[in-house]
Amino acid sequence: MRRLDQSSADCFVFTFREGLLSAVGHDLVLRVTRFVVDVDEDARTVDARFDASSLRVEHAVRGGTADPDALSAGDRRQIETNVARDVLDAVRHPEVRFVGRAVREEADDLVVEGSLAIRGRERPLTVALRRRANRWVIETSLHQPDFGIAPFRAMFGALKVKPDVTVRMSIPA
Repeated sequence: MRRLDQSSADCFVFTFREGLLSAVGHDLVLRVTRFVVDVDEDARTVDARFDASSLRVEHAVRGGTADPDALSAGDRRQIETNVARDVLDAVRHPEVRFVGRAVREEADDLVVEGSLAIRGRERPLTVALRRRANRWVIETSLHQPDFGIAPFRAMFGALKVKPDVTVRMSIPA
């Protein structure tokens, strides 16, 4: 059994803005700061658990470029509170969980088939791990409404987060 966590792996969530006032908002990069991934190479299974209250604003993005000074400390705290409370409902659903039941090789990639549970809703999910130097990188798009999540809205919907977010994880090869 191989165990990975935030000390050896990275997990980021990328959100994208839309709406009439999207020019005043920010795309965001959020870091998941507490998680555990257990990999059983013999059984070819994965069990990944992510603390729903542990997402932290890494930085805002403007014009495709990281803008670490775009948000005040108060803005960051408010975004993190909104994500935990309103988006992920971390009090009632403290854990996001991916269970990979089958791992297979496809060319130079690994493909993991399993299920993802967010906010008490479980959906099938297949992810590809692509080798980049000495790491495996997983990138997948999640449609928030599939998990009962209404994308964040502000200013009466004139500024909102797109329904699809991107999750990227990097683990040692």
